[in-house]
Amino acid sequence: MHIENIKLINYRNYDKLQIKLNKKLNIFIGNNAQGKTNLLESIYICAFGKSYRAAKEKELIKIDKDKAYIGINVRWDFIDKFIEIKFEKKRPKRIRINKIEIDRMSDLFGNLNVVLFSPEDLKLVKEGPSNRREFLDTEISQIKPKYRYNINRYSKILKQRNNLLKSVQINNNKLKTIEVWDMQLADVGSEIIKERIEFIEKISKISKNIHKNITDGIEELELKYMPSFNIDCELSKKEIKETFIKVLNKNLSKDIEKGTTEFGPHRDDIKININGLDVKTFGSQGQQRTAALSMKLAEVELVKSEIGEYPVLLLDDVLSELDLKRRKFLLSAFKDIQTIITSTEDIDVLNISKEDKKVFYVSKGNIVNV
Repeated sequence: MHIENIKLINYRNYDKLQIKLNKKLNIFIGNNAQGKTNLLESIYICAFGKSYRAAKEKELIKIDKDKAYIGINVRWDFIDKFIEIKFEKKRPKRIRINKIEIDRMSDLFGNLNVVLFSPEDLKLVKEGPSNRREFLDTEISQIKPKYRYNINRYSKILKQRNNLLKSVQINNNKLKTIEVWDMQLADVGSEIIKERIEFIEKISKISKNIHKNITDGIEELELKYMPSFNIDCELSKKEIKETFIKVLNKNLSKDIEKGTTEFGPHRDDIKININGLDVKTFGSQGQQRTAALSMKLAEVELVKSEIGEYPVLLLDDVLSELDLKRRKFLLSAFKDIQTIITSTEDIDVLNISKEDKKVFYVSKGNIVNV
């Protein structure tokens, strides 16, 4: 798949923009705060329905305007998708696919698949479990849209259970309904856990091979799923559900005391090891960066294996973070898929022919193709 055209109106610092992309390599060059990342963000939003940067959607609308628009033409092997998102300050965003407005966010997933790698992705390795859970949830949702529905449903059930735990501290009679919420939480939670187990198993194999290639076989990367309670990864969804219910029952008194649910997929993590050592604790910054890169590039191959087409690869100002060897590996490994790169400087693009690339210069919300 590849993006053919992007149209922006009153989006961030863009008044009106319409550009045609190359099917392979696209490089956007400019100083900081000129709009390069805004462009990648607009593509990401068309894939996931939300920004990876903005806390509030009204931040996406140009300061002196009331509305903003993103339109992207996506070309698959046999079909075209036209994704439109309209933002207004006084009403929820509206999303249309091929001119038909969708009612559920899950209907957006799978129409455009992207993998984003930015300097922020170092948090995937360096910081807390929430960053790794977000990685899991975002990437599984791309290849299995129902997963995002389950995540949203789980969050709502969890909130209801936690509210009940707090109210039980005041009125013990309400404890009678806890079993209902436990059953629902375990039912949806077991589906999430099973999907995560399968995802980690697949992406671990791919990222291990990529990491070996980047490091000339010196380092071995291993990803291990770390559920919040002890389960055998070979268990069926039904067996995971039964185990989950037992854990909830066993820890009920502690949950009531704390007013929150201590076990479940909302507490899961991924352990990332290089040569058997936890890279978060013992890895150098270079190793941490390479581990994050390997995991992100593994997503590209996994999406291809699951849906039959490569996703669009977005590289937001990361080449400057990589040494020449890793930069060359990255660009050569995915030279045949659509890649969109932002950079503050002219970069080495391995003497790629003019037909296979486009170079754009970005300045104050204006883009010029040279």
